[in-house]
Amino acid sequence: MRTAFHEELAHVSDQLVEMTRLTASALNRATQALMDADLELAESVITADEHIDAIRRDLDNRAVDILARQQPVATDLRILVTSMRMSSDLERMGDLARHVAKVTRLRYPETAIPARLRATFSEMGRIAEQMVIKTGSIIANKDLQGAAHLKDDDDRMDQLHRDVFKILLSDDWDGGIEAAVDATLLSRYYERFGDHAVSVAHRVVYLVTGEWYDEVDLDEALEQRTADSARGTAPVRD
Repeated sequence: MRTAFHEELAHVSDQLVEMTRLTASALNRATQALMDADLELAESVITADEHIDAIRRDLDNRAVDILARQQPVATDLRILVTSMRMSSDLERMGDLARHVAKVTRLRYPETAIPARLRATFSEMGRIAEQMVIKTGSIIANKDLQGAAHLKDDDDRMDQLHRDVFKILLSDDWDGGIEAAVDATLLSRYYERFGDHAVSVAHRVVYLVTGEWYDEVDLDEALEQRTADSARGTAPVRD
């Protein structure tokens, strides 16, 4: 019975990792469609989002079923409850990729991104995809160090988000109101995508440690755990 239970927990984790893979693919294709004004590719992102939603529903239903049948406690309970929250974040990331694709569809056959902003949005797409790929590894390996370092990518994303607004508010912006509105929305989509990746990573930290940390406290806690581990006194949590 315990073996079957832990196989079910492992499957829930596998579903989360699969969601990160699908979300990374969705954002990659959405960004490419945005850069190239590729309507067919944008439509494929919009259609494929239902698959991410379906995995989220199946994962949540499975978790609720396990809760009802097994009545888990301690770490096992944290795994299930936290997994349901992570699936929500990942599903929302898929929605944001779909929103990017919808902007492409709305402006087709024109491109929604003026030449002046192409490099910035290309970099935002690259960092966002990198973040969700790292998030999949953090989930699979319960990687606390990876979770702590993800904030570096998020800081870069936030800076790019600010850069977009600096360009849009500059005196020499000549892209027009429509392009400015599109760029504002798109920048927000990418920035929020990064925020959700960080949220997932922080939930992994809670899953492993049973504690919530902000970014500064997490760095300090990991340093302490490393020191305790070296001395053979690392705390053990249920």
